[in-house]
Amino acid sequence: MLTVAALYQFTRFPDPAALQGPLARLACGQGVRGTLLLAAEGINGTIAGTREGVDAVLDHIRGLPGCAALDWKESTAETMPFGRMKVRVKREIVTMGQPDVDPRASVGRYVEPADWNALISAPDVAVIDTRNDYEVGIGTFQGAVDPGTRSFRDFPAWWQANAHRFHNKRIAMFCTGGIRCEKSTNYLLSQGVENVFHLKGGILKYLEDVPEDESLWQGDCFVFDQRVSLTHGLRQGRHGMCHACRRPLAPEDRQRPEYEEGVCCHRCVNEYSSADRVRFRERQRQFDLAARRNDGSNVPGDPATTPEGLES
Repeated sequence: MLTVAALYQFTRFPDPAALQGPLARLACGQGVRGTLLLAAEGINGTIAGTREGVDAVLDHIRGLPGCAALDWKESTAETMPFGRMKVRVKREIVTMGQPDVDPRASVGRYVEPADWNALISAPDVAVIDTRNDYEVGIGTFQGAVDPGTRSFRDFPAWWQANAHRFHNKRIAMFCTGGIRCEKSTNYLLSQGVENVFHLKGGILKYLEDVPEDESLWQGDCFVFDQRVSLTHGLRQGRHGMCHACRRPLAPEDRQRPEYEEGVCCHRCVNEYSSADRVRFRERQRQFDLAARRNDGSNVPGDPATTPEGLES
């Protein structure tokens, strides 16, 4: 059984590029795979490997400036959920496109998973899902508002257009692991919203801590690796993925006539050109060859390129 660790830390890295090489060499040397993003504002990503390998990488990250108190969420995988290890330098570790947003300055009030049900059941609370539309489509909290955004950078515009709907409401926000709420709650505070809360540890911590028979979560939780979705107890869910558009697919979706493995699904069948499909079919052929060799070195559309909240 492999350990999967999802992590982030907002801190100040004066030279994130200088951290890239040593981190990549350590992770690869330990057989760890996944994606880690470095930016001036901190680090974000998900990695998987043996217990010893993941611990070695986490120990290294905790030694980086401002990362001593690093927190992360763990789950398990029976097989390696990533194709390779990537350490990338980006402008943001979670792309919102709002240069004045700084979670190190202020964020909403954290709510422990054990206290979340009571908060979101209160009549004066509006619950907002800050994730993308394809994530919300396979699961969310009962009664949550779906902004219908295709990327996290669309959230500020959605709020500006819809803020009037939440007058005199307390706002409770959530995302997969917590990182998007760090920025979205800071953004709402900057817009003059006073009572802003967010789920500590995100959906993953809620699904880990809250018994299923007490849960207000409905469906599965999309995750940014080859497991695709998790459910209560952080068990792997029932979803696969379209490797053309990277949207999650239920088993019945893969039986639809529009579906072609690695090439298209019913959601993206009209989104790509004939040339794109030729390229996707060749990619799938290469993936099938790699799978037969059992080396896992060529995973098509590896969603590790997009950790939580980062739009590539």
